[in-house]
Amino acid sequence: MTKTAQDRGEAPPFTLVATLAALSALGPLSIDMYLPALPELGRDLGGGASLIQLTLTACLVGLALGQAVAGPASDLLGRRRLLLGGIIGYTTASLLCLIAPNVWLLIVFRLFQGAAGGTAIVIARAVVRDRNEGAAAARFFASLVQVSALAPIVAPLAGGALLQVMPWRGLFAVITGLGAVLVVVVYRAMPETLAPEDRRGDGPKAVLVTFGKLAADRAFAGYMLTGGLAFAAMFTYISGSPFVIQEVYGLPQLAFAGIFAANGVGIVIAGRVGARLLDRHGSRRLLGIGLSIAAVGSLTVASSLAAGLWTLLPGLFLVVAPIGLILPNSMALALSGRPPRMAGTASALMGLAQFALGGLAAPMAGLGGSDTSVPMVLVIVGLSLSALAAFGLTPRPPVTDEPDRAAQSRRNRGRPGRRGEERAVRRSHTRRARP
Repeated sequence: MTKTAQDRGEAPPFTLVATLAALSALGPLSIDMYLPALPELGRDLGGGASLIQLTLTACLVGLALGQAVAGPASDLLGRRRLLLGGIIGYTTASLLCLIAPNVWLLIVFRLFQGAAGGTAIVIARAVVRDRNEGAAAARFFASLVQVSALAPIVAPLAGGALLQVMPWRGLFAVITGLGAVLVVVVYRAMPETLAPEDRRGDGPKAVLVTFGKLAADRAFAGYMLTGGLAFAAMFTYISGSPFVIQEVYGLPQLAFAGIFAANGVGIVIAGRVGARLLDRHGSRRLLGIGLSIAAVGSLTVASSLAAGLWTLLPGLFLVVAPIGLILPNSMALALSGRPPRMAGTASALMGLAQFALGGLAAPMAGLGGSDTSVPMVLVIVGLSLSALAAFGLTPRPPVTDEPDRAAQSRRNRGRPGRRGEERAVRRSHTRRARP
């Protein structure tokens, strides 16, 4: 078996770390950067709010399919060629979005852009797993997660600023340029990290069998549905809020970008707080807390139909910020007790469910047109409460979710307590009494 970089004592090159971080940010970049431009895009291409939101749905569906297909395929064929093909496809699709003459072709091109971006995202994670194990992999993944969490904050702010000096097509020109840079970097700096002897040989049929086993497992399916419904509620906000905040309430593009960024900061803070509390409270309790906060937030969003913007904004924050608790803990609970050989396939299935549910919810937020918030509010309430209900009906995973006793034990080492001290004193006295 090929030794990892960790086994050889190598630190990951900065170029590799930066490249993988950029690849991990392709999803948020593809979705969030052009959100402030959705109303302008609709006016330019002549589509209603629900039709324009299908451009988001298409990208989400593409991201789901790209990850579901490319992840297992890279286990069979290796990483580098598929990754390079995915980045070339992403850049080409972004260029086609730039020149799309109508909304229908834009939807098609966004589907291809999402699929190619999903290929890059899932292979970037696989490369980390190829090169690192244990704590080293955890630290590497933590770096990528931080980039992925920052991208939804930076992307809409950058998009809002760029829209002050260019039309919406200019945003796709910027994305195309970034894709072209990544093509060159991946070609020159990304090695093949999965040796032929380490590749799977059981073929795609075994992957489908594993998908079926996981979907039939009540605990896995329950946590997958819980996380997917919460993700769909967040994506309803992502697709509907540009129209509601800018068209219904009349806020400018930069103000919307600032609101969106503030909610992204909430996700980062929730994730950091959850990581600190995990040893003490365990994943299931933190997941329940996150879902409960989101449910309260959805009811606060519902009150905005009477109270207006000043209850809508804090309500949306309470719906979105707990995603930092919900998604990682639902993933951890779903994977708990699974054999390592199923982890990659299980992760791909959960990603597929999240993006598929989000893609279905996105156009529903605009069914009433761009001059009302009622559809977005109703969908967010329904999905948030359904996620909480699904959690309540989900049995515990095969391994009981308890706070990390091992971590607590490590912290307590060297502090034997009163009884331990008494035993140590007695042993010492016994040794001294021996001839």
